[in-house]
Amino acid sequence: MDSTPPTLADGRPERIADLVSAAAARTPDQPAIIDVTSGNTLTWAALDAAVDGEAARLSAAGATPGERVVVRLPGGAGFCVAVLGALRAGAVAVPYGPVAVRRELDIVFGDCRPRVVVAAEGDDAAVESADAVGATVLGPPASEAPNGPPSEPGDSAGRAPGSAVLGDPEDVALLIYTSGTTGTPRGVCLSHRAVLANRAQAAGLRPAPVAPVDRVLLTMPLFHVLGFAAGVLQACWAGATVVLAENTDGATVAAVLRAERITALGGVPSMYRALLDLSGEELRSATAGLRVCTSGGAPLPADWLAAFHEATGHWIVEGYGLTEAGPVVASNAFDRPPKPGSVGRVLPGVELRLVDVDGLPLEAAPTDDEDDWDDDPADDTGHVALRGPNLFSGYWPDRSGGPDIDGWFRTADVGFLDADGDLHLVDRSSDVVIVSGFNVFPREVEQVLAELDGVAEAAVVGTPDERLGEVVKAVVVREPGADLSEEAVRAHCAARLARFKVPAVIEFVDVLPRTPTGKVARRLLAGGTA
Repeated sequence: MDSTPPTLADGRPERIADLVSAAAARTPDQPAIIDVTSGNTLTWAALDAAVDGEAARLSAAGATPGERVVVRLPGGAGFCVAVLGALRAGAVAVPYGPVAVRRELDIVFGDCRPRVVVAAEGDDAAVESADAVGATVLGPPASEAPNGPPSEPGDSAGRAPGSAVLGDPEDVALLIYTSGTTGTPRGVCLSHRAVLANRAQAAGLRPAPVAPVDRVLLTMPLFHVLGFAAGVLQACWAGATVVLAENTDGATVAAVLRAERITALGGVPSMYRALLDLSGEELRSATAGLRVCTSGGAPLPADWLAAFHEATGHWIVEGYGLTEAGPVVASNAFDRPPKPGSVGRVLPGVELRLVDVDGLPLEAAPTDDEDDWDDDPADDTGHVALRGPNLFSGYWPDRSGGPDIDGWFRTADVGFLDADGDLHLVDRSSDVVIVSGFNVFPREVEQVLAELDGVAEAAVVGTPDERLGEVVKAVVVREPGADLSEEAVRAHCAARLARFKVPAVIEFVDVLPRTPTGKVARRLLAGGTA
């Protein structure tokens, strides 16, 4: 039987887990994953065998093609094996954060109805939420090659060794939950086609962000699409070595940079801020071997960017992406200094245009009106709309809200294009707060606050933070006569929200400021102007 993974016309694998098989065929003995936390190292051959073993384990537990497998594990080698194993079994992988609390798990589990949940030992919240929907709970996978052949033709997974269950590239591979403006999590359906197309688009940048010889340190959460798809899977595409470290304090990151001879560093802004706390000599020594530094998940403050360059000689490359785009949309260049305020140009194969509130394209061509020649490009702002093979297939479960009939998807981001075609983002219409790279949607926190006795009304905004970029600020109106303290509000939120969503700043007011149309004036609450 031919066990060679099927490929597309251009030679690329059709399905995500086949990236591992392809790398194992090319360089079986090269390290694929170095898990600093557990001390576990997997070669590409060992990773491929471990993924096969996990696919068989999940299939035996009921994770047949199309069924959902929630993976709620710390971001180490076991997480990667579990997600890739689910994909190789033909199931839909649902990575979900280990910091989420029971209430959040119940919402997601109730929506996607997983057949299997892979969770850490002692994760009572995951067990209880899984029981509520009849899902089977499994512990972490074996993140080493199993003894003997991991799978044989005709086994429970129905596949040849080292190959995925055959299916359509349009099948949903990853179901990533992201809260919408209403505060209710929505599952973004990313097909094998979309995720692999985005890996090809990113690989088309010159110089490439990840090369086969790179040793890539990833410090961002892997349950986030940035960490797994743009991080782990981009390294799989290139056949590079991934080094995983969950502790992002400056001293730990510096130690890993030196010990593991890291050449490519990927993280969120707060990680780079932590590195800046090191002495100049220590920081220069730790980063001496780096080829490229990338940052995502949140805007990188200009002074952090400048300080890092001054201390190390390295520019941090920023880009722009969203879950629905698989996730990378645009990037600054890797071979020249970044343009202040810009997230760069779209990746090869991605189309971008600016549209108005009705979705109609803004007029891009210059007119004969003499006054137009002096216009500031920032005056021509619009919603960012995207088209390309990397786009998602709609939201779970009915695939609604995806690209229109012409393939365009209008995002919630507002920006403008400068004379060079570089994108500048100026606003987020969803008012999302970004805490150390994690998205917090105000409506979700406001709904939790409304459940607390003594709260008449509440509004949530972001407020600047020196280390995290932003933190959540809650502005609360007490009910008449209510004796409500900051401690009570924070404790209520901590029991119902992941830690990064819990308000760090709580302010009590008599009335919320409003616009003439009656909407809460969030800019005033954040300290800006109306």
